[in-house]
Amino acid sequence: MKKLLVNSFVIAVLSAFLFTASAQEKTLKSLSLEDLYKNNVFRQKGINAIRWMKDNKGYSVLEENETVGGKDIVVYDVESGQREVLVSAQRLIPAGEKNPLNIYNYSWSDDNSKLLIFTNTRKVWRLHTRGDYWVLDMNTGKLVQLGPEMEEARLMFAKFSPDRKMAGFVYKNNIYVQNLEDGKVEQLTHDGNDHIINGTFDWAYEEEFHCRDGFRWSPDSKKIAFWQMDTKGTGVFYLINNIDSIYPKIIPLPYPKVGTDNSSAKIGSINLEDKKITWMNIPGDSRNNYLPRMEWANSSGELIIQQLNRQQNTNNVFLANVNSGNAKQIFTEESETWLDTNDALMWIEKGSKFTWMSDISGWMHLNKVSPADGTMSPITSGNFEIINLLKIDKEKGWVYYIASPDNATQRYLFRSRLDGKGKPERLSPANQTGQHSYNISPNCKYAIHTFSNHKTPPVYEVVSLSEHKIIRVLEDNSDLKNKLAEYAIAQKEFFRINTDDGLEFDAWMIKPLNFNPEKKYPVIFYVYGEPAGATVQDSWSSNLWDQLLAQEGYIVISVDNRGTKTPRGRDWRKIVYEKIGIIAPIDQAACAKKIMEWDFIDADRIGIWGWSGGGSNTLNSMFRYPEIYKTGIAIAFVSNQLLYDNIYQERYMNLPENNMEGYRDGSPITHAKNLEGNLMLIYGSGDDNCHYQNCQVLADELIKHNKYFTMIDYPMRSHSINERENTTMHLRMTMLNYWKQNLPAVMNK
Repeated sequence: MKKLLVNSFVIAVLSAFLFTASAQEKTLKSLSLEDLYKNNVFRQKGINAIRWMKDNKGYSVLEENETVGGKDIVVYDVESGQREVLVSAQRLIPAGEKNPLNIYNYSWSDDNSKLLIFTNTRKVWRLHTRGDYWVLDMNTGKLVQLGPEMEEARLMFAKFSPDRKMAGFVYKNNIYVQNLEDGKVEQLTHDGNDHIINGTFDWAYEEEFHCRDGFRWSPDSKKIAFWQMDTKGTGVFYLINNIDSIYPKIIPLPYPKVGTDNSSAKIGSINLEDKKITWMNIPGDSRNNYLPRMEWANSSGELIIQQLNRQQNTNNVFLANVNSGNAKQIFTEESETWLDTNDALMWIEKGSKFTWMSDISGWMHLNKVSPADGTMSPITSGNFEIINLLKIDKEKGWVYYIASPDNATQRYLFRSRLDGKGKPERLSPANQTGQHSYNISPNCKYAIHTFSNHKTPPVYEVVSLSEHKIIRVLEDNSDLKNKLAEYAIAQKEFFRINTDDGLEFDAWMIKPLNFNPEKKYPVIFYVYGEPAGATVQDSWSSNLWDQLLAQEGYIVISVDNRGTKTPRGRDWRKIVYEKIGIIAPIDQAACAKKIMEWDFIDADRIGIWGWSGGGSNTLNSMFRYPEIYKTGIAIAFVSNQLLYDNIYQERYMNLPENNMEGYRDGSPITHAKNLEGNLMLIYGSGDDNCHYQNCQVLADELIKHNKYFTMIDYPMRSHSINERENTTMHLRMTMLNYWKQNLPAVMNK
């Protein structure tokens, strides 16, 4: 009898627990478009604008000043955590003004004696690179504006000279310097205009080579090296603004499309004493070769310059004498496919060698090159790839880098001996699976460490680097975690797909929360698929769009096909050479066919969507495999590869005269006549990257073949389609409604 009572009590407690758990589950909130795209409910916190101080014992950050507004610059001691307001917002109020400068960005002089503030900024294409600059003297407290007589918000890329006596900047395509002691401004170049660009770059260099800041101070502060671009002769694309005035405004954009003439580029050195410009004598046609990288070499007398040929499969490295302009070729790397610009060039071994990233072994590794004879030898090796070189500790002989030998979706910190001996050493903790990033102090003793994975928002810590010991947690995003706990949110599942041709692909899947394996579900594939990026990443995403779709009853899946930017070796990444738009849809379809075999997948309700290159691959997938994909949404796509810029497209597809078949077969417009399913085209008419022309020529082709489709035009929105009021909310609402209408998530099928 007693035993029965105990059992009854246990049952009662268990029932109460289950009821309470069920009640708690029922109280969980559902995601909404307003939460995601209007109310910013899931805002995450970060540690912004971290700058290591010269003594390596502290770092500065920006923090809000609650009294006068604006932001203070605060320094924290690494070990103790002691906080000091180094520059209060009060000190950043210009004479005659009431409010402090709004700091968009800031930088220190090498000795931390001067502070440069970037404010009142404007976007130039993708980034805010134009605005006003102010200098604060930390010793005197004097706050002065650079170029005070110049037009508001027109200065670009200001930076201190190494001796801290001057600052240089670009204004209306010319280079200037300002003496920080007497305020005198001197103009160094005088030919800048609508065609001649000094100290910065044209659209194509900015977009595809990530070139923006186009001048460099010499180490001795006596010279400035710079790029000069000439866009004359480059084809001009015209954007049309129909919505901001009663007559259209025409916006000219020099934009070299596939097979057309480039801007010319050359590099000069200005002697500040006599203002004489010496041009570097780099051989070759300046319109059919690129100069994507230039830095001062291991002295103030020479520049080291990278020159890519038009096909971007040969990188010639030159040392150029800035007094004579004579250039000597010291190293060449060639590839049967393409080469990316080399951003890992650092001088080592007392300036007798420099570092160089190369996949010549089949894997991307760090090497060292001797400029004396052009020989290259490995520093790291093995069947894995360096994803990102972070720092070289010359004193202790370590090189720090990000790699992920065992899982292409993750990222970890490793270090190797600079002399090439020994095995790589992983420093990121074994119990933190996901992605790690590091802002390493100049002496490589400390780092600001950021960790996240698909279910963990970013955690920011200060760590001692060699033992990866946590000194202090700076931000754990606990508020966001608590907010997420209030919602019913499905999680990503990472897996691999083995296709019939023996290939293995990384993928993730999100199932509806009330998933029932006995039911049939529609699938929405999210695709990118081009060499510039990858979608299958085990890292936190603050965009919960995929979870919202799963909440609506869809299974959401993403697959990284061959050719995406993943650390799986040269052959995996570069098999798409001359086959952009061809390999990706083949791989995506092969994976889709395997997934369609799963018992809980409704093979008659398969959708696909993507943006930019993903939009192009959405179109190619729908047009080439209409038996698989029933509904698709293509955003900001390229419909004809001949309509995109030549630097990107020719890099991966070769010159059109060498690969016309590839350009034809890789372009969605070629296969548009095969459309059978539901297709929505979304575009911003102000897209400077993938032009609205792509949407119009595809629409014309679909009409010619009597194919029904839906088209949404966002007036004067750019490639990101996020400008102007309510745009993002409207875009996602449009997409969600289209899925519901054309790929219904009927749960009882």
